Amino acid sequence: MAAQEDLLFGKIAVKNKLADEKQVRKCLAALDKSGDQGLGKMLLDKGLIGPWEFKRISARVKEMAEQSEPASADESGAKGKSKPVAASAKVPAASGAGVTVEELGRMDFSHLAGGPIDAYLVEARKVGASDFHYQVDSPPFMRLHGSIVYLKHPALSADDTKPRIEEILSDFERKTFAANNDLDFCYVKDHGRYRANVLKQRKGLDAVFRIIPDSLPTLEELHLPGILTKFTKYRQGIVLITGPAGSGKTATMTALLDIVNQEQNDHIVTVEDPIEYLLPSKNCNVNQRHVEVHTESYASALRSAMRSDPDYICVSEMRDLDTVAMAITAAETGHLVFGTLHTTNATRSVDRIIDVFPPKEQEQIRAMVSESIRGVISQQLLPREDGMGREPVLEIMFATPAVANMIRERKTFQLQSVLQTGAKMGMCTMDDSILDLLKKKIISRETAWFFAENKDRFK
Repeated sequence: MAAQEDLLFGKIAVKNKLADEKQVRKCLAALDKSGDQGLGKMLLDKGLIGPWEFKRISARVKEMAEQSEPASADESGAKGKSKPVAASAKVPAASGAGVTVEELGRMDFSHLAGGPIDAYLVEARKVGASDFHYQVDSPPFMRLHGSIVYLKHPALSADDTKPRIEEILSDFERKTFAANNDLDFCYVKDHGRYRANVLKQRKGLDAVFRIIPDSLPTLEELHLPGILTKFTKYRQGIVLITGPAGSGKTATMTALLDIVNQEQNDHIVTVEDPIEYLLPSKNCNVNQRHVEVHTESYASALRSAMRSDPDYICVSEMRDLDTVAMAITAAETGHLVFGTLHTTNATRSVDRIIDVFPPKEQEQIRAMVSESIRGVISQQLLPREDGMGREPVLEIMFATPAVANMIRERKTFQLQSVLQTGAKMGMCTMDDSILDLLKKKIISRETAWFFAENKDRFK
């Protein structure tokens, strides 16, 4: 019988697509016969994982064993009494194998030179990168845990990037790119889905890929509080999910939509550019539309959506006046709208929605927003002190009579006081969320100070 540590090691390796289930089972069977070595060492010797992957998974297995996590024991089939949970168990562990920024910087990727882009994307997914850049006059580089890391690899020339980028485009995508000199699309291969952007710059063609996880995220996996499920219970209005680029807005919105998809019996329409996570219809009927592929624009898609009997409408980016106006109209006419904005807190999010309109219309819009808004989730991702990923910090605002009145009376600058006094309802400010991570020793004091609104609290 394989040891619990070997079963955990195999489960993590399969989950991160470093080895398939058949390979792990074969190695476990060989372990039962030999009785030595350990699964991780066997996978390493067979070349199925690299030294850095072996190190990361081994550390994670050791941490899980020390903390005696109930979920881990159940998943591995282990029985018996659980050991007392260590104090450090209160600190959420970074998920997946992954590597640190320093470890990625030491890895050699020169053997990929001249090869297809797919080979780089497979490696980017293995190490846990969020983005991969394929750029002229530079080595390829990845964004890992929020930091750019240039790979040990020869610099790419225009002659390197042009044919490799063009070979991944469909005929339609080539025509669109030729007409506009930039292109947003979803790149789908056996190894996963990617939100891709191709552009022409003065030195040649570049491509950037956002790595989309294989499975739909859950609030628990994203380390987000369960109180956010409250936003899925509304039947009408607008919920804003905001934050800077790369802060996990799409993942949060997908997690909320998946809850709706499982718990309701309704119709969900999403308008995206491009479609990132695929939402299969479960209890709900789900329609997903890609702007400029399935529809002309966000505004036209929203106009059409309101005639297709939807209950929930998702707008992946409220980027212009027409889109914002149609989203507010949809919220006013009995639909629950989820939309994203590139703003950093609840106050700025509400102000942005109103300020996008001409001054003569803002009074009316202010009244409409005060009645239709159901809440704001503002989020950022902060680098962990252990170097193994990033953790979300949130500002959460639920619509209350006080919130509606402040919006209506042009007193949005007072919303912060409502957030501070609304803790019992699940509200919180961004600084309070940062302070919570600092107290748990998940982030450093320097990181807390850098991202804080009121920096005096973190000196």
